[in-house]
Amino acid sequence: MLFALALSATLASSPASCEALKSISLPNTTIVAAEMLPAGPFVPPGRGAAAAPPAPASDGRGRAGGGGGTFIAAPQIAPAHCRINAILRPSPDSEIEMEAWLPENWNGKFQFVGGGGWAGIISFPAMVSALQEGYATASTDTGHKGGNALFAIDHPEKVVDFAYRAVHETTVQTKALIAKYYERPARLSYWNGCSTGGRQGLMEAQKFPDDFDAIIAGAPANYQTHLHAWDLSVAVPVLNNPAAALTQPQLRALTEAATEACDAQDGVKDGLISNPRVCKFDPAVLLCKGAGGPRCLTPPQLDAVKRAYATTKTKGGASVFPGKEPGSEYRWMAFLGGGAAPGVSVGSFQVAYNDASWDPKTFDLDRDLKLTDDKVGTIINAVNPDLSAFKSHGGKLLLYHGWNDTAISPGNTINYYESVLKKMGGRQDDFVRLYMAPGMQHCGGGPGPNQINYMAIMERWREGNQTPASIEAYHVTNNRVDMTRPLCPYPQVATYKGAGSPNDAGNFSCR
Repeated sequence: MLFALALSATLASSPASCEALKSISLPNTTIVAAEMLPAGPFVPPGRGAAAAPPAPASDGRGRAGGGGGTFIAAPQIAPAHCRINAILRPSPDSEIEMEAWLPENWNGKFQFVGGGGWAGIISFPAMVSALQEGYATASTDTGHKGGNALFAIDHPEKVVDFAYRAVHETTVQTKALIAKYYERPARLSYWNGCSTGGRQGLMEAQKFPDDFDAIIAGAPANYQTHLHAWDLSVAVPVLNNPAAALTQPQLRALTEAATEACDAQDGVKDGLISNPRVCKFDPAVLLCKGAGGPRCLTPPQLDAVKRAYATTKTKGGASVFPGKEPGSEYRWMAFLGGGAAPGVSVGSFQVAYNDASWDPKTFDLDRDLKLTDDKVGTIINAVNPDLSAFKSHGGKLLLYHGWNDTAISPGNTINYYESVLKKMGGRQDDFVRLYMAPGMQHCGGGPGPNQINYMAIMERWREGNQTPASIEAYHVTNNRVDMTRPLCPYPQVATYKGAGSPNDAGNFSCR
């Protein structure tokens, strides 16, 4: 009898079967598939745009923008898990695809991974990484397929889906699936995203502060309309004056000159600029003495370079968006090469004008930014500095950005971080911290320390109350760590102590 009672109790508390999840009822949700998948090499499910080969989510400029800024090489090995594919329709014009994966060996927690650019895909590689750590995980295409903004023209509900509703609804339904499958809710919920994924994380903290217990937001595109206005304010003058276009050799020469001027400010010459904002580099040192050449700049080219460094401002002097930093120039072809206006940035203005054929060469900063802010920015931008509700919930926010980022100016993240401190007063590093990475490009890559396990750091902070005084970052070449460097909480900077290898983090201190 005792054995029978024990067996009965065990069966009563056992998880629901994966396949049974297909029949459960969730608001505005159609569960398309619920299937148990064995461990093995990951193959993307074959549904529409989501069936693309494994690759990092893109921010629209060829850079990864998914969870945590990690660059993933295929094939990945996925642990055994219950895979749920669903379509969410919270509005009559919504068609939001989501994936939720529930691992056989669950760590009791939930990790939502973000997207990049205009999204339009499921971030499968980042989901696999989360699954490998034992997390239940989810991702969404934000309500459309494809990486441009054409989906949003004449579809205001789809703009809302992309801005925040797809992520919030996917979060709510995934938590319900977790509770049903495991017969208990997730102990903690984490957000992990970069680029658009960073914006999505900040939007969650601002608009739905109870959704997540901790948020990692890298290089956030949270001021999207102003970011896109900066891109066009720099790229369009070059499009309209081909004589101002730069070549890759000229950009390399510009990088070398900036690095030579600024490199040693942290106490060691190592090819990295640790604090570009204190650098006084003047690009006029490369002004051509005669005819143009591959290692000098003509006057129109010099003007274009100065615009790229500068904060874009309206005619009235109001700041719009900060410029790029010294040391990142070798990646400036996207907006100074004269080929075309950055397509991801043109999208915001196409949506504002409800016109897929809107010509970026007609761009006028004051006129077009005001319209786009009113029609797009009020929905998509995530710039509210009041995070008091998220803090009261016990939330932790880890911001990071690479100084060599050319997709999104690093100064934007600094501006947002400082706006939070100004709004909430005094020191807030018990719940929000910012880390700037020298030499790191958009969400990773570059010559600097760019391999960082943000999730492990956040877990120790949120679960173990181990505040990250500094973060040890790595640079890897040919599968070998050839540099370690501390990333310091902003505004501190890693400074060489004066002795020992500059490739050893132990020889630097935060000052």
